[in-house]
Amino acid sequence: MSSRDFVYSKFAEFYNNPSTVLPTPINFEHREFAYLMFKERFMVRHKRFESMLIFQNVLAKNVPSDVYHSCAYYDQPDLEMDKKGWTGSDLVFDIDADHIPTACGKIHDEWTCQKCEFNGRGITPEECPICGGDRFSVKTWLCDLCIESTRVETAKLIDMLTKDFGFAANELHVFFSGHRGYHVHVENEAVHSLDALSRKEIVDYVMGLGLSVLDKDVKQKTVKGSKHSTATKKFKLHNYGWNQRLKKGMITLLSNATAEDLKNLGLKNNNLFKNKDTILSRAIEEGRWDSIPGVSVATWRKLAEQVKNLESANIDTVVTTDIHRLIRMNGTLHGKTGLLKMEFPAHQLDDFDPMTQAVAFKKGTAKVLISNTPEFRLGGATWGPYKNVKVVVPTAVAIMLILKGRAEVVN
Repeated sequence: MSSRDFVYSKFAEFYNNPSTVLPTPINFEHREFAYLMFKERFMVRHKRFESMLIFQNVLAKNVPSDVYHSCAYYDQPDLEMDKKGWTGSDLVFDIDADHIPTACGKIHDEWTCQKCEFNGRGITPEECPICGGDRFSVKTWLCDLCIESTRVETAKLIDMLTKDFGFAANELHVFFSGHRGYHVHVENEAVHSLDALSRKEIVDYVMGLGLSVLDKDVKQKTVKGSKHSTATKKFKLHNYGWNQRLKKGMITLLSNATAEDLKNLGLKNNNLFKNKDTILSRAIEEGRWDSIPGVSVATWRKLAEQVKNLESANIDTVVTTDIHRLIRMNGTLHGKTGLLKMEFPAHQLDDFDPMTQAVAFKKGTAKVLISNTPEFRLGGATWGPYKNVKVVVPTAVAIMLILKGRAEVVN
């Protein structure tokens, strides 16, 4: 049996198992469904089903590697795009380690230009720095640092959606994606009719794009004896939205940062560190921003910019703005890991452990030849590091290694 046939057989067991019950998405009958065939590697889409039972029977028969449904609602979801009749769409966010510059990515993520074969590590560039090509072969890995980085971004996003946008907790559906991140779906009538441009405004807010704390704070001062006015800049922050987030972020940053930390952030003005207690009480809490000797408007602005980078949520912007987006279906297997996409309550984000709770295959073992892997956790145990070794591992571990291109089944 080949490695791919081994994984295919396990996916088939999963979708044919009577105990596998996929959660039914709301407004099921108005969504488009799609799936990627495991062996043939082509997408079947523009499908509509009368019930989840019928759909599960289709999945059991066809055994896909990945299953999706539309974020959008349509009058006729089984027709071509221009004939579907779009009636609205959920607001969806994708937080993925692929878009976050994690330290671990430079260790275990690799990319190779398909045109000139130049390669590198870390986040895949938009185009090859050597030949300008835009097609890459990518080999990624997932580790605890990857998951933690996306968890932090997800927590910031949820905080904004509830406190700044006013969405109720029961309107937010939080999922582990099955790979290296999380999905957040907002199911609220107020967002259904938003077009792509309106969703881009939400993206800009979440990521702090275009944020300026100076534009509205430029005041005109008339010089005595002159008909002309000179512009004087005055820094200030109010207690709403991003201004409030900047103030809280400044308190957190200055309370915990050393002088060296501030330097590393590009904040070389030593007065920020020497006067931190005065800044916290007089400037931030009382709003007397111009009362700190040696701290200029330019320094306040630089501090605010650094805090903005720390407080903003790093999301995949394309997913949120695309009103016709297909999203991975809850309860299905991820074709790059064999893990489940699964929902959990938002308040359990800190405690949810994908590497144990999202494991779908909990029985059996397989003997595999592992080429090269770092140490990793899966299924409640730690594995590796491995290099050119044959070893018997649990089925879930074997599947992930094979799908990641790091192992082959030993017959």
